[in-house]
Amino acid sequence: MSGRKTNKRVTMMDVAKAAGCSQATVSVVLNSVTDIKISPDLRTRVLDAARSMNYGVGSPIRRLGLDDLRGGCVGFIVDQLATTPEAVNAIEGARHESWENDVTILVAQTQGRAEHEQKALARLLQAGAQGIVYMSIFTRRVSLDPVFDDLPVPLVLLNCYTSDHRFPSVVPDEINGGRMATASLVGLGHRRIGTITGETFMEASQDRLVGYREALAEAKIPYDDRLVVEGNWTPTSGFEATQKLLALADRPTAIFCQNDKMAMGCFSAVAEAGLRIPQDISVVGYDDDELSRHLRPQLTTLELPHRPMGAWALRQLGRTSPTKGSHRVHKVGCALIERASCQAILEGKSSFQLAP
Repeated sequence: MSGRKTNKRVTMMDVAKAAGCSQATVSVVLNSVTDIKISPDLRTRVLDAARSMNYGVGSPIRRLGLDDLRGGCVGFIVDQLATTPEAVNAIEGARHESWENDVTILVAQTQGRAEHEQKALARLLQAGAQGIVYMSIFTRRVSLDPVFDDLPVPLVLLNCYTSDHRFPSVVPDEINGGRMATASLVGLGHRRIGTITGETFMEASQDRLVGYREALAEAKIPYDDRLVVEGNWTPTSGFEATQKLLALADRPTAIFCQNDKMAMGCFSAVAEAGLRIPQDISVVGYDDDELSRHLRPQLTTLELPHRPMGAWALRQLGRTSPTKGSHRVHKVGCALIERASCQAILEGKSSFQLAP
């Protein structure tokens, strides 16, 4: 015998015995189930028992990496809150991730103005923020104000990054998102696939178009620039771009709209042309905006991962020192949400006649 101890794997039953409750209660607490009410005292007892026993690599106790922030606060500096839901979703993801660690999130909106950022940062640090998350509403490279250079606390960038990669940063994997949206239509037999882009100076629009082209190339479908029409993210631009696509002699059998608002305009243009979705033309959106569930038929779309991005940013604060370094941009995948706006194309069907 070597005399070396074998570490026994701690189970939920072990935690339940230590906390004086059922295994089911432990499962509810550690899996962050919110629709079952657990008293605060019992929840704390379970978490303390799990933490003291070093329970499970996959549990919230081990996953968060936020013990050093427990009982403290972190600050979010956001350029815009009201114009789109992305910032709110990211903050909600961070809030959910921090819930069991008793971390308070303080949020400051700056409208991207340097003087507002400086004041917000000073006040967040005065309030005791132990980490700062800097978020852009649009995915982009940012040039940070010098006030962020020598912070006494960690800084993480959300939905943006710097050219020198000196801070941890997280963005959506837009190229793969564009590829998935297009590939979903290819998988249904479509080969004439149009796309309506956002404004082409924006990285999200550029990357989604790259993904569109990659999916076509993987399927050996020739790229046709007549099938690519620029919009500006609004329903009106989606309506007008769809009209251009439907005016082609060889119309697309499917359209990938690079956000859901343009898809709403696309739906209107298709209906005005006497065509039906998905019987005559399939449509995929992007963002999983609330409106995608209210369109008829409901819109197949890609979900932007702002909640998991917010959770990642908060976890990263617990692993990052204030010292700057070199960090690879972390990309989070977008999920395809399949609904009723797409269907397989009939064999040999490549263009439509207007309904009488």
